[in-house]
Amino acid sequence: MAELSLKGVVKRYGSYEIIRNASLDVADGEFVVFVGPSGCGKSTLLRMIAGLEHITDGEIRIGSTVVNDVEPADRGIAMVFQSYALYPHMTVEENLAFGLRMTGNPKVDTQRRVQRVADILQIRELMKRRPKQLSGGQRQRVAIGRAIVREPQVFLFDEPLSNLDAELRVQMRVEISRLHKELGTTMIYVTHDQTEAMTLADKIVVLRGGNIEQIGAPLDLYDNPANQFVAGFVGSPKMNFMSAEIIEATDHSVTITLLNQGNVRVTLPVERPRGGSGERVTLGIRPEHFVKAGQGDADLTIKVDVAEHLGNTSYIYANVTGGEQIIIEREESRNETNRDLLTVAIRSSHAFLFDSDGNRLR
Repeated sequence: MAELSLKGVVKRYGSYEIIRNASLDVADGEFVVFVGPSGCGKSTLLRMIAGLEHITDGEIRIGSTVVNDVEPADRGIAMVFQSYALYPHMTVEENLAFGLRMTGNPKVDTQRRVQRVADILQIRELMKRRPKQLSGGQRQRVAIGRAIVREPQVFLFDEPLSNLDAELRVQMRVEISRLHKELGTTMIYVTHDQTEAMTLADKIVVLRGGNIEQIGAPLDLYDNPANQFVAGFVGSPKMNFMSAEIIEATDHSVTITLLNQGNVRVTLPVERPRGGSGERVTLGIRPEHFVKAGQGDADLTIKVDVAEHLGNTSYIYANVTGGEQIIIEREESRNETNRDLLTVAIRSSHAFLFDSDGNRLR
């Protein structure tokens, strides 16, 4: 096991920067998830850690060793790919053992490691099968087993569950979480699915356009997003954003009017913004933080477009002036139907305010 450190890492193709000044410290045994939209640079960052991409600038350190110029095979890492990358002509047992045999590992030790992996992943009954005889979930187990058998210092996962159906993804998330607890090895995991990030990670790294937007524990990012992008990306359903304008600002509070919501006024406990009165801002509130009418700081009436009833929870959707969509989460709410008027309340203590650049006002 080992710590992992990135300091000022840059990846540039010509004049185009894919990764911009990325710095990150990963503790020994920590599970860190890189998350962000497609094209944000998360897979490129993972491949640089693996040594599959050269870095343009900066430093990558695994344990006490700077690995900028170290070959992938010598970095003490093992990588699990999205495509499984199993040898189709080999059995499961042969796939697991192949890497060790190629490095000249003693036969007895190779057999010991392969059997240990088979027990950990509960795939002993699959050992004589070939990949085409396995389900997607079983193939992914074998791909993970091929990484475990190397006994690496760091595991790297590149969107390993994206080829699986929804039920299998949930099952494999549980398996990977259990595996991390059992092995206690440092793991770096890339995904575009923020649900995977929230459920698996000790620490989440949110990327956008090659920049690290925020680093923190899952609930820290959920409760205290640094900016509007992180607030909108972390959480499902996503946070509601409503256009607003500041009408009054003091040293410790700001009063806004919601421009597309009947000019409803809300006062929030935030510091005086730079622009003051007349500044355009955005109010953010999560679907579960709307409360019943009269129980908050401002009431809001919307016309229901769609009501999704999912057992004990319902999601109420409304499209309003200006193209904004409001999503409201309610428990045991089965009475709202399409086109009904619904009045809810905003509680300022659960709301966020963002300036025109997307920075959070605190």
